[in-house]
Amino acid sequence: MSFASRQGLPGARLRTALVLGVMALGIAGCSTTPSAPPEPPPPPVVPTLPPGFPPQDIVGSWGLAAYHREEDRVRTEANAAGQCKQPYVITLGPTGGVMMHLADQSTPTELRLKGAPGGKTFIGPDGDPPGSQQDREVVQFDGRVLILRWMDPEVQGRYGNMIYVRCAPEGAKKKPAAKPRKPAAKPKPAAAPKPAAR
Repeated sequence: MSFASRQGLPGARLRTALVLGVMALGIAGCSTTPSAPPEPPPPPVVPTLPPGFPPQDIVGSWGLAAYHREEDRVRTEANAAGQCKQPYVITLGPTGGVMMHLADQSTPTELRLKGAPGGKTFIGPDGDPPGSQQDREVVQFDGRVLILRWMDPEVQGRYGNMIYVRCAPEGAKKKPAAKPRKPAAKPKPAAAPKPAAR
């Protein structure tokens, strides 16, 4: 064997060793189980602030209806007002909340009014932060009309926006429409005096 070919052997062995080493690393990398993606950080806790109004403000009897599309809101409000023959009644709970139904529940539960940043108010179970899955956001409240939106998208998709219209207090009767008055009779013109007999 010549000197040149003896010089080439160690280089070939080195290249072969490097190739085998890289292949071994590649195979080892394939055999490891992929690591699970890191868990997303928990959502920030929204601080509970005083609500926009006290619970006493929504206690009473309400006509109730629901709508999905904003263009149906005015018509639905009129429908809700017509439901006062069978009103939805909201009462105060034993610990200062309000008694209302959660989604798909047949009996009312005591719920809390919870304020949140941005002037928002939610109604939902005590202990959950504002805007939790079982909460409803107060979309509008002016004393006469209360509109609530479910925070759970699946429930919101089924029920839509709940619109409550306050019923007149018991015993309050609607004033009958005033009857138009008949115009006063015009006075008859005075008869001309008869000539005196001669």
